[in-house]
Amino acid sequence: MKLKLKNVFLVYFLVSLTGLLYALLQLGQPCDCSPHLRAAAEHLRRKDLKISQLQAELGRPPPAPAQPPEPEALPTIYVVTPTYARLVQKAELVRLSQTLSLVPRLHWVVVEDAETPTPLVSALLAASGLRFTHLVALTPKGQRLREGEPGWVRPRGVEQRNRALDWLRGKETAVGGERDPPPEGARGVVYFADDDNTYSRELFEEMRGTRGVSVWPVGLVGGLRFEGPQVQGGQVVGFHTAWEPDRPFPLDMAGFAVSLPLLLSRPGAQFDPTAPRGHLESSLLSHLIDPKDLEPRASNCTRVLVWHTRTEKPKMKQEEQLQRLGRGSDPGIEV
Repeated sequence: MKLKLKNVFLVYFLVSLTGLLYALLQLGQPCDCSPHLRAAAEHLRRKDLKISQLQAELGRPPPAPAQPPEPEALPTIYVVTPTYARLVQKAELVRLSQTLSLVPRLHWVVVEDAETPTPLVSALLAASGLRFTHLVALTPKGQRLREGEPGWVRPRGVEQRNRALDWLRGKETAVGGERDPPPEGARGVVYFADDDNTYSRELFEEMRGTRGVSVWPVGLVGGLRFEGPQVQGGQVVGFHTAWEPDRPFPLDMAGFAVSLPLLLSRPGAQFDPTAPRGHLESSLLSHLIDPKDLEPRASNCTRVLVWHTRTEKPKMKQEEQLQRLGRGSDPGIEV
């Protein structure tokens, strides 16, 4: 059957028109994009959002920094440290001085158990960068530990701590550092810090606001994990201790601080060199306060911020052998 040319053209035209109409109907329909293209678009959108946020932050003024209190507005902490000549003395004092250097408004009162100041301690204090006062007080022969005696037999550091109290009261002359005692009416706190303990910097801020006598626990002392006051309702009601709990103040020397005005108002308050074992702290505090008026610090005495550590006594057996052979360590090198 022969098709006419006109009919063929008509069929072609209708098919083309149908395809054109279908294409027009598909315009505006959602694009069936691949997952990779959608992820890329989302990533670009998040980038644009982050850029907008950063531009907004750059346009804001920076927040005002928190202003710490002016050091001059803080009460001064007078840290009293008795010390004596021994192989570990310099190591102990260096360690302590570097802790104290982190504390603002602090005055270090170092008292040597000696007749005259030693070059070692004098140089160490001068290099410490701390405000300091250098004193000397020789322990009387009758109060010194004898060879082989344990350290707890006789109270130690009594003469030195009392010499520091005399200086604070304007009754003693310093041999180095700042020689003038605190001015009348000065705000301050007095803390007795032995050179062999370990102190948290936070401890000193806990004691700074002391009004009378503040107290806290001491770790690794008295044969216990810690000793310290027991507190109920913000008041000291007893003491956690194993040895002579009936002492007036069963506290370690590192466990209390005294307000400077209170100390100066009681000129007779000092440490008693004849106090029985464990009563040295009580011999001072009994002149200053009643136990019920103690001020608990360190979260009501639930945190340990000072430890009664001691450096192990060095064994010098090899040194002694070399010295006998004339080959000992150079004595000119300070240790």
